Amino acid sequence: MKQMMNLEPSLHVADILKAHHLLKDIVIHTPLQKDERLSEKYDCNVYLKREDLQIVRSFKLRGAYNKIKQLTKEETVNGIVCASAGNHAQGVAYSCKQLNIHGKIFMPSTTPRQKVSQVELFGRGHVEIILTGDTFDDSYKKARECSESEGRAFIHPFDDLEVIAGQGTIAIEILNDCDAELDYVFASIGGGGLISGIGTYFKQVSPGTKIIGVEPEGAPSFAESITAGEVVELENIDKFVDGAAVKRIGDHNFSICRQTVDDHILVPEGKVCTTILSLYNENAIVAEPAGALPIAALDFYRDEIKGKNIVCIVSGGNNDIGRMQEMKERSLMYEGLQHYFIVNFPQRAGALREFLDEVLGPNDDISRFEYTKKNNRDSGPAFVGIELKNKEDYTGLLNRMQRKGFPFTEVKKDSSLFHLFI
Repeated sequence: MKQMMNLEPSLHVADILKAHHLLKDIVIHTPLQKDERLSEKYDCNVYLKREDLQIVRSFKLRGAYNKIKQLTKEETVNGIVCASAGNHAQGVAYSCKQLNIHGKIFMPSTTPRQKVSQVELFGRGHVEIILTGDTFDDSYKKARECSESEGRAFIHPFDDLEVIAGQGTIAIEILNDCDAELDYVFASIGGGGLISGIGTYFKQVSPGTKIIGVEPEGAPSFAESITAGEVVELENIDKFVDGAAVKRIGDHNFSICRQTVDDHILVPEGKVCTTILSLYNENAIVAEPAGALPIAALDFYRDEIKGKNIVCIVSGGNNDIGRMQEMKERSLMYEGLQHYFIVNFPQRAGALREFLDEVLGPNDDISRFEYTKKNNRDSGPAFVGIELKNKEDYTGLLNRMQRKGFPFTEVKKDSSLFHLFI
C-alpha cells in the first residue's frame, strides 16, 4: 500500500505540541497498559492506549476542544455547529460547556440512544441536538447548511488541521509513557482525524514506528481512495462500526495519511464483534466497534508482529448495551457457528420431530424457528436458525438434511433472503 510522497507536511510537530499545551488541564492523560493476554496470544508486547477512559469516553474531546479554544470571540458570537455520529458530538458538547459557548449538534437518526444521552449530559444546557438522516454524511450536509444560514462556526470532526493536531496529542502521551522502542501502532480510520494526527507526530519523532490503519470492511473510504489515487465518496456503507463508518475520508486527512500510514487493512464487522465480546469477557474493557478495530486487526498481522512492541489505540468506549445481541449474532456468523436456513418440511407426520432427533447434531441448538406461512404449518417452509458448537459440524448438518429429505436454502447464499430475515 505504501505511497510515501516527498511533500511539505501540512501539519507539524509544533502544532501538536501547541495542542498538547492547550489540552493539558482539560483532557485525561489516559493510561498505556500492557495487555498480558494479548501479548501471550500474539507472542509480542501489546500495549493498549485507553482512550475509552477519556472524560467523554473517546479521543474526540482532544480535537474538538483544540479547535474551539482557538476560535476568536467574533467567530463564536453566534455559537458553533457540528455533525457527528456520536463521539465528536460529546467532545463538542463538553467543550461548549467548558468555554460557555452555545452549540448545535446534528446527529444521524440511527445514532444509539446512549450516545445521544451522553451528548445531552456533557452539554448541560449549552447544546441543541438535531437528529437527521441515516448517516454521518446526511447530518453533515444539514450542519453545513445551518452554519451558513445562522453564521455559526463549523467544527469539523476530522477534516481540520487544528482538530487533527488535537488528536495527535495521543502520540505524545504514548511516546512519553513507553520506555520500549515501538515497532507498530494500530489505529482505526474513519474520517482520518486520529490516524493522521498520530501519524504526523510519529513520522517526525519516531520514524521507525510503522503506522497501521484499520478500516471496517463495510466502509473502506481510505482503501478505495488509495486505489483511485484521490479522495472518492462511497455510494453505500455498512453503518455498524458507527465511529468509523463514513462515505468519504477528509481531504487533509487523506493527504497526510498518504505520507504517514505504512499499511492499511480492512477488517470484517463480524471479526470486530468477536473482539468486542472478547475484550469485555476477558479484559473487562467496554470498547465500541471503532475502538476494537485495531485489536481485531492483530490476527491478520500475527507473523509480522511476533516479538515486536505494539500499541493499539482503543479510541472509544461508547457502546450501547442494547446492541450486544446484534454483536453476538454477527460474531457467531463470522466464526461459522450461526447459520440460517429456509427448510421445507416434508408432508408427513412427525417431520418436525424427525428434524430435531435425526438432523440436528448432539451439540447443535435451534436459536430461531418461525413458519413463513400462518396456515399449513405442519408442511410449510420455516425459517430456522441453528447454532453450532464447532464450525466443523456444518458439513455434517447439511449432509443430514439432504439425506433425510429436508429441502433447504442457505440464507447466507441468497443476498435477498439474507437482508429480509437477518
